[in-house]
Amino acid sequence: MNERDSEAVASLLRARGYAMVEDEAQADIVLLNTCAVRDLAEQKAIGKAAYLNKRKRHNPRFLVGVLGCMAQNRGVDLLDRLPDLDLLVGTQKFHRVPDYLDNLLATQNGQGPRPKTLVDLDAEEGSQNEIRGHDSVDNAPQISAYVSIMQGCNMHCTFCIVPKTRGEERSRPMEEIVREAEELVAHGTREITLLGQIVTSYGRREFPMAGGKSPFVQLLERLHALPGLLRLRFTSPHPGGFKTDLIDAHRDLPKLGEYVHLPVQSGSDKILRAMNRPYTRDSYRRLVEKLRAAQPKLWFSTDIIVGFPGETDEDFAATRELFEEVGFEMAYLFKYSTRTGTPAAEMPDQIPADVAEARHKELMMILEKRSLARHRELIGTTQEVLAQEPAKRPAGRLLGRTRGYRKVFFDAPARLLGELVDVRITGATVAALAGEVVGKDDA
Repeated sequence: MNERDSEAVASLLRARGYAMVEDEAQADIVLLNTCAVRDLAEQKAIGKAAYLNKRKRHNPRFLVGVLGCMAQNRGVDLLDRLPDLDLLVGTQKFHRVPDYLDNLLATQNGQGPRPKTLVDLDAEEGSQNEIRGHDSVDNAPQISAYVSIMQGCNMHCTFCIVPKTRGEERSRPMEEIVREAEELVAHGTREITLLGQIVTSYGRREFPMAGGKSPFVQLLERLHALPGLLRLRFTSPHPGGFKTDLIDAHRDLPKLGEYVHLPVQSGSDKILRAMNRPYTRDSYRRLVEKLRAAQPKLWFSTDIIVGFPGETDEDFAATRELFEEVGFEMAYLFKYSTRTGTPAAEMPDQIPADVAEARHKELMMILEKRSLARHRELIGTTQEVLAQEPAKRPAGRLLGRTRGYRKVFFDAPARLLGELVDVRITGATVAALAGEVVGKDDA
């Protein structure tokens, strides 16, 4: 989502006449779009901003701005650590950045008094509708693109700062989303990933059910029907959002592919309650079974937090058991990070770092073994791969993804970018597959 927000800001700035540079040392303005999910991310952003501000000693006209979640979370208190910032903008004001930079540059040119720091952290009605610009419209096409369909979150998981930094759920009109997708496809986009804090909650307060289908599934069906769109994905969902209509969509909408990201966070019912996650390990397991019944070829990924306050050895064992039972091919595994201002930060029985580290390593070993085994099962098979981008090295290779969202590297000319290519899998590692093109005149 931060990548998407940054892209939208860049598109707005280009439209205003600003030019992007590859090397920050050549930039007149540097904007840091920040994350606040974990404390480490905030500390890195603060360190980076402080480093950039040192350039002001040699070039007072150099501008530094901090945008996004950390700005929203820390507010004006951030200026105690970074008093030389020129711009501090929250998550609902990204679209105001070009105006604010114009104002700052105008005051530099003697057209008015320059404020110490220009700050805007206020909420703005309709801000969810402003994240819609894409670089692909004005420049080379993006084969894979993100589309933001909503902002905010109403779930209030006890470990999460997002409701504070992103606000309450706000959904974009379906017609605007479809129009944005149509424009992307017209300019060469072949895969769209829908974004939301809880993407499966899209429109549940704004738009009615239709034919027993939620607004989110209605949106999926509208986008699935677009000619020229080859793949359709979404992130990040919530297990509670997978009702019968969404489960059936994985059976009925081929462009969704054979991949589901299904965050579980913990396999212990006690810890799930403490996290304010409104499901149990058994209901989660049954959901996986329903999805596999609807689409037997599904590959699963998940999110898991180890070391949550109060997590005993028995609680972790329950997580490990569920982790092995479901057989995730990929997972985002996190050691619990205390976030000031969340209920979990005040909970007793905080887990020592070394215990969380050991649990994290144990799950990583299970994941690597599982992922490698599943990848090796694909050797000798032919997979439908969307060719997405040139590989960084060596030259002449492309990077694509299977219907199960596995990375595949293969030798092929750039003319195949954006196409669905049959690739025979010849090798496998934990992280990726290697293969050779079948057909297409064998590339």
